[in-house]
Amino acid sequence: MDRLTFKGHWNEWRGKLKQASAAFTDDDLRYEEGKDEEMIGRIQQRLGKTRQETIKWLEDLGKGGSDRPGLDRSSERGGR
Repeated sequence: MDRLTFKGHWNEWRGKLKQASAAFTDDDLRYEEGKDEEMIGRIQQRLGKTRQETIKWLEDLGKGGSDRPGLDRSSERGGR
């Protein structure tokens, strides 16, 4: 994931991350220029996912995917 993508979607992702888990604090989700990798690491730790799973989940959020980690839209529709 490149920095431009990360920065461009950050405000949207931040809101969805807070909805997904009450474990995220404002400090966890404070964006700092040039510290994208640290941010992904903090999100990864809170979600309990691998780095790749975390990046995929964030990318899916930007495409209208599920805001809940580990779920996709098909599971919300009864698997259809």
